[in-house]
Amino acid sequence: MTTAFSRAAFAAAILTILPATARAQGAETFYKGKTISVYIGFSAGGTYDYFGRLLTRHLGKHIPGNPNVIAQAMPGAGSLTLANWMYRIAPKDGTAIGIASQTLAIDEALKSPGILYKANEFNWIGRATSNVEITVIWERSRVKTIADATTYEVPLASTGAGSPSEGYHKLLNATIGTKFKLIGPYPGSTDGLLAMERGETDAAFTSWNTLNVTKHDWLDSGKARVLVQYAQERHPDMPNVPTMVELGKTDEDKAMFSFDVSGSEIGRSFMAPEGVPGDRIALLRKAFDETMRDPELLAEVQTAKLDFHPTSGEKLQKIIAAAAGVSPEVVARMQSLLK
Repeated sequence: MTTAFSRAAFAAAILTILPATARAQGAETFYKGKTISVYIGFSAGGTYDYFGRLLTRHLGKHIPGNPNVIAQAMPGAGSLTLANWMYRIAPKDGTAIGIASQTLAIDEALKSPGILYKANEFNWIGRATSNVEITVIWERSRVKTIADATTYEVPLASTGAGSPSEGYHKLLNATIGTKFKLIGPYPGSTDGLLAMERGETDAAFTSWNTLNVTKHDWLDSGKARVLVQYAQERHPDMPNVPTMVELGKTDEDKAMFSFDVSGSEIGRSFMAPEGVPGDRIALLRKAFDETMRDPELLAEVQTAKLDFHPTSGEKLQKIIAAAAGVSPEVVARMQSLLK
C-alpha cells in the first residue's frame, strides 16, 4: 500500500511539474526567429528615444533564440497614443515593449482625458534610469527665476494635453501664481527646445539628462537657464535650482506636488501589455536586467554621460502600484486645479 501510494504521489508530482516545464521550454524557444518591437512614445532626440534605442541595440543577445529587436517611433499626445495602443491593441505575445511617459500612473490616478489604460496592469519589464524633468527658459525672456514667472507671462512649449509639460505648469499657475502660457502641442521635448530656440516660445519642458547632454553649450553660454526641477530633492548637478515640492506654500500644496513629481522615480521605464504569458515576462525581465549590466551598453552610457540608475521589473511594478494608490484627497484637489 505504501509503495502504491508512493507511486501515485510520484505520478502526481510529475504531472504537476510537466506543465510548468513545458511553459518554461516554450518561453526559451518562442523568440527564435521572432522580431521584438520597442515602441517609443516620443519623437527622436530626447532620453525616451535614447534609452529606447539603447535597449533595442543590446536586448536581443540576452534572450534565448536571439530575436531581432527593432525600434518603432509612436509619438503623440505626450506618449498617450502609445500607452493606449499598448494596452488595447499591441500583441500580447511578448513581442511588443513600450517606453512611455513617466507620469502614466499619475495621469491615470487623476483620470486625465483620453486615458484608456491601467498602468498597474501593464507588465513592467524594468527601468533604465530615474529621471528629473525641468523647465528651462531662454535668455530673451525677462524671467530669470521662478519668482519672476509670477510677474511676467511665460510662453512655454507643451507636448499636449495630459502630458507633464502641461500638468506641472497648470498646477504652478493655480497654486503659486506663475503665468505660464502653454503653446503647442509639439511632438516631443526636443521639438519644444527647438521652438524655444527659434523664438516661438520663451520656455520649454525637458529632462535634465536631455538638456545637459544635448544642449550643455546653452547652459555654459547663458543662453538658457533652469527655472525649476520636478523631483523630491535637488539633483546634485542643480543645487541652486528649487524643486517643485519646495515651492509649495502650504502642507496641502507640498503633498500634492510630492505626488506629482513621483514620476521621477519611474523615469525611463519599459512595459509590455497585460496578458503576456508569465513565463515570457519573467524571461524579458531577466534579459532586461542582464542587458543593463552589458559591458557594451555600459560603455555607451558612459560615453553619453547620462544618468543611469536601473531597477528591476519587480521593483518597478511596486513603484507603479504605489503611485496608482495615491489618496483620494490629493487626487480630488489636483483634479480641481487642473480643470
